Amino acid sequence: MPRLLIPVESAMGETRVAASPDTVKKFLSLGSKVAIERGAGLAAGFVDGDFNTIGAELVAPGDSQAWSEADVVLCVQSPSASALARMRSGALVVGLLAPYANSSLAASLKTAKLSAMALELLPRISRAQSADALSSQANIAGYKAVLLAAAALDRYFPMLMTAAGTVQPARVVVLGAGVAGLQAVATAKRLGAVVYVSDVRSAVKEQVESLGARFIEPPEIDQRPDESGGYAKQASEAFLTAQREQLSNQLAEADVVICTAQVPGRKAPRLISDLMLDRMRPGAVVVDLAVEQGGNCANTRPGETVDRNGVKLIGASDLPCSVPNHASALYSRNLVALLEPVLKDGQLTLNIEDELIAGCLISHNGVIRHDDVFNTGGSN
Repeated sequence: MPRLLIPVESAMGETRVAASPDTVKKFLSLGSKVAIERGAGLAAGFVDGDFNTIGAELVAPGDSQAWSEADVVLCVQSPSASALARMRSGALVVGLLAPYANSSLAASLKTAKLSAMALELLPRISRAQSADALSSQANIAGYKAVLLAAAALDRYFPMLMTAAGTVQPARVVVLGAGVAGLQAVATAKRLGAVVYVSDVRSAVKEQVESLGARFIEPPEIDQRPDESGGYAKQASEAFLTAQREQLSNQLAEADVVICTAQVPGRKAPRLISDLMLDRMRPGAVVVDLAVEQGGNCANTRPGETVDRNGVKLIGASDLPCSVPNHASALYSRNLVALLEPVLKDGQLTLNIEDELIAGCLISHNGVIRHDDVFNTGGSN
């Protein structure tokens, strides 16, 4: 009978947890035993009693025996090297493990002879959608980014007809039409803003317009980027230069800019330069969701709001952690969707030939399977 462990997250500022009472109940029904460290779900609104009542075992945080007996550790972010060292050989770690250029993680997995599934590498195929943690968390980030912008903006979002006259709606520009960008569009539209969207992929135009936003056509130059495996490809510097020139006029009229453009394992493309910021009006707001990857906007800093000549630059890192209850509920459902086929008849069986498993299995019994990822010069 597989034994699952859900630990207290050790990363600074992490409020999410890798299980909810509903998903623990599901894992128990699949024939697994579940142990959860005391207090693991508290920041997400799940108290210990919620887990204990449905049959989970409560253990002390960092309990050596619980870690050494676990067959699977379900986490949001990677456990520390010392925690991984306590696990038995052949055990499995599943989470958002930040594998890009993460040589220390590779060393820990190899030394402890662990298997590991990094959800960042989940293939973008139709049957993986229910397990797509990047999308579930990006959806929250896009939503919260607009709320941050609305709170910081010196104007209303919607058009208002008042006795004192008409207030014009805010003009919002969203950079990137991935999951976060599309949720930002939907949220800004619900708040009554006029929304424009820029993306390197012409194929997203229909999605953007279906949400009521206006699509800014990408520059017409050779070797225009599109996408690969469901992700935007990295754009050439020539394309980015042309795109910045095109965006400059749009940003000069914008009240809010939401930056969401990211390429997995690469530095985020710099889309907003100092010269472009100089043209923005005092009181405007830029929310940069790519700040941890170097930022789409010049001068943004993770977790900080920078006042640049009256323009507020919000470095919006870890936004899913600001909505921990729903973020944890969705994330834990992603884990169930991924692991349910693996947990059958009270047994844990990893089919490394399965496309879904093979895509995100970065280590198998200590053998590193994705050297290209660990050697990628990403942001981690």
